[in-house]
Amino acid sequence: MALNYDIIALDVDGTLITDAHVLTPAVRDAVREAASRGAEIVLCTGRGPINALPVLDALGLSGTLITHNGAATVDAARREVLHQYGIEGADVARFREYCLSHGYHFDVNTAFELMIEGITPDAEAMYGRYEVKPIWRDAASPLPEGLVKFTVFGGKAEMDAIEADWSGWKGGLQPIRSGDYFIDVQHPEASKGTALRRLALVRGVEMNRVMAIGNYYNDIGMLTYAGLGVAVANSPEAVKSASDAITLSNEEDGVAHALRTYAW
Repeated sequence: MALNYDIIALDVDGTLITDAHVLTPAVRDAVREAASRGAEIVLCTGRGPINALPVLDALGLSGTLITHNGAATVDAARREVLHQYGIEGADVARFREYCLSHGYHFDVNTAFELMIEGITPDAEAMYGRYEVKPIWRDAASPLPEGLVKFTVFGGKAEMDAIEADWSGWKGGLQPIRSGDYFIDVQHPEASKGTALRRLALVRGVEMNRVMAIGNYYNDIGMLTYAGLGVAVANSPEAVKSASDAITLSNEEDGVAHALRTYAW
């Protein structure tokens, strides 16, 4: 049976894997089948490469990863940055200072490194779940070159309050709500949608030959760009409304259901 899409972009957390960070056999097998039929599988995630690569390895695949919400596209096999939207330390400074003054945990990211200046028990547990080993940096040192993302982590109520505060800040970088407990700060042009569009152009793939599956607000750009954008059932209503179709939840092998329903 012919494959309907040449590129299949998959969000990871809340979409490809369960809430317990498990890649189920049904989802793994469906993704592998799509790849064996000729689709390029592209993980399109808010994660950095360091903790997206284990998911790609668990799928038994290699290839291109769109990471940091589109801020860095990397070649998984060569561990090489293909394209990135860099940000300046000077632009990050006010977000860092806000977090320091309010006591919020944050990290700063280059394409392949995640750096912290301090840690809380909740943050330590979070990094463990995501299989990340942060690099400690000297808080007195200037922010490093090559940054692509600044992330603040905490409880949902805290993130709601931060999102409300930062939404009034004009100019400069864009805050992106990438999960209930995370807000990412990035280049204003960086998004999963722009990175996926760029990759499709490089591959010579038409928009109608791209399928995307996601679950959160940071997925809307790729869901609306793709010829078929599919939201898993656990998505917020705004994400479902931006999609062409809705599949089962991430706890019900929604990616497998979507692939078997629409991809071939």
